[in-house]
Amino acid sequence: MRGLTPYKSGAWKIYLLSLAALVLLLFMNLVFGSVPITLSELWTVLSGREGGSPSTFMIIHQFRIPQSITAVFAGAGLAVAGLMMQTLFKNPLADPSILGISSGASLGVALLLMATGQISGHALIHFGWARHIGVIASAALGSLLVLTLITMLSKRLSGMTSLLIAGIMIAYFTSAIVGIIKYFSQKEDLQAFVIWGMGSFSNVGQQQLLFFSLVNGMLLAVSFLFIKPLNLLLLGDRYAENLGLNTKLYQRWILVIAGLLTAAVTAYAGPIAFIGLAVPHLARNMTKSADHRILLPSSVIMGASLALFCNLIARLPGFDGSLPINSITSLIGAPFVIAIIWKRQRFYSETK
Repeated sequence: MRGLTPYKSGAWKIYLLSLAALVLLLFMNLVFGSVPITLSELWTVLSGREGGSPSTFMIIHQFRIPQSITAVFAGAGLAVAGLMMQTLFKNPLADPSILGISSGASLGVALLLMATGQISGHALIHFGWARHIGVIASAALGSLLVLTLITMLSKRLSGMTSLLIAGIMIAYFTSAIVGIIKYFSQKEDLQAFVIWGMGSFSNVGQQQLLFFSLVNGMLLAVSFLFIKPLNLLLLGDRYAENLGLNTKLYQRWILVIAGLLTAAVTAYAGPIAFIGLAVPHLARNMTKSADHRILLPSSVIMGASLALFCNLIARLPGFDGSLPINSITSLIGAPFVIAIIWKRQRFYSETK
């Protein structure tokens, strides 16, 4: 099969270009924003020299560095989860939210908002730092509960298509409950829920950054252990079984890893759209390969780069604060996916 070949000699060029873009975007995220920072100020703060203003030090260390690192890990995690889902379900439109894991996070946050308002009589937004921790914990719990349910269903359902349909139905079910909860929620909590649903890389502060980075870093490292099973599954379940692969076991583990990546990102950054769907296609298009030895590291780098680019656009000078990340990713991702479909359609029509 085309693409399932040993390491291509030209792939290193794509890696170098992608890494260069990643470093450049990381640098630009530290410099550009609603408050512009000069190169000399940035160097003074990063090198620890004296003379930098306290406000510049605070902006870089408390806001821009955590936000940039969050974008890197969130983009990489969603891209890898999307690649795994597309390979697992053999569906080019599969993304991290396809099994309802993101909807589970939304349900957890919605339940927290309603419970807080009904029990205490006050909106959750008035609880300060406890609100932030509560949103993260409830989103993570909701995601993990749906992931547990999906994993249990994977043991009983015969095929991945049935599991895919079950996941979509779970997403519809949780969305319906969220809609009912929103109807009975207070205005302040409803506004907070809508803002959370728009996604943001600024939700991870210095206190949570280390844990967030470690969890996502370990999950990304574990995903590299599934490169060979992913390649075999791409060739078909029967072919993989003939080569000695326990397809059921590996499908379940790939599902768990992709689900945990989605849950970890969604709990902290909210439901981020399109990165998990668009980046695997971008990696395939640029590397001209279906080999996960090439696709997986490419998806990590390109996912991080795309998230940084979207974060940069959301904080362009002239905007008071940050635009919703989901709006930026959708504006960029939707035309990109359409362009890929159009390009493939022209290719197939020309080869007939």
